[in-house]
Amino acid sequence: MRAMRQILAVAIYNFRQWRRNPRIIVTFALAFILSFLLSDKAVNFAQAHKTTMQLAEPFIWTFGDSNSILLISLLLILLFSDMPFLSSGTPFFLMRIDRAKWITGQLVYTVLATALFLLFVLASTVAVSVRQSYIGDVWSETAAILGYSGAGEEIALPALVKTLEMSFPYRCMGTIFGLMLCYSVVMVFIMLVFNLTRGGAAGIVSGFAFSVYGLLLKPDTIQTVMQLPDELFYKANVAVGWLSPLNQATYHMHNFGYDLLPRLWQSFAIFGGLMLLGYILALAAIRRYNFVFTGTEG
Repeated sequence: MRAMRQILAVAIYNFRQWRRNPRIIVTFALAFILSFLLSDKAVNFAQAHKTTMQLAEPFIWTFGDSNSILLISLLLILLFSDMPFLSSGTPFFLMRIDRAKWITGQLVYTVLATALFLLFVLASTVAVSVRQSYIGDVWSETAAILGYSGAGEEIALPALVKTLEMSFPYRCMGTIFGLMLCYSVVMVFIMLVFNLTRGGAAGIVSGFAFSVYGLLLKPDTIQTVMQLPDELFYKANVAVGWLSPLNQATYHMHNFGYDLLPRLWQSFAIFGGLMLLGYILALAAIRRYNFVFTGTEG
């Protein structure tokens, strides 16, 4: 219990640094603007067809797409640009607890801060559409039009039929939120490990490199670059579904019973393994990390 209190104390201290922090304010402001711009397509579509939406649908249609997940996750690089979270309080923590507890506290902070950020994104999409939405756990007429008419593809909203047939709105929303959280935490863990081993610039570069990897490893991109015939596109789609963390974070890039893409539980297991690996590497890196403090500033 004492060790847990020490770990939580480190995480809570980091959250206290958010108070009146311009970087935090700008990050959340950009998240709201980006959420508004991305989910506005769904709202405008419903308004144009004079239909209502289920409260979770703007979030589902927006962040069921890999490009939207990528854009939101990039804001986390700004949110966590102060890694490895050194501050004026760090020397005092290190005098009272060991490095393992300190880095564990930082990782707890990372997971909680990422979850809070994504909850804000979810709340933003709800706020955008709340006036024409209902709370019942049933797909709306808007969803049916987007999914079954093909209109979703025309306006880049991934309202796929298998999404409608294999789940309910709140369950689908929770799954997408979980996939986004896992993907984002893996990215931040990678940034932290590189930050501890190679320095602050390397941490930021690793975050962008992880995002670019996901952006390039997309079926459409591979088909265009390698000029694959249509009969090989499915194989490329399956391979990318397994190899790309970004595609593993995309809801419709999963096996719902009739293809070879990863199942949802397999994606969560892979993300869990990557997070555990990141935690182990961070623990190893912190033992070799040389803290340098000038006065009371980190």
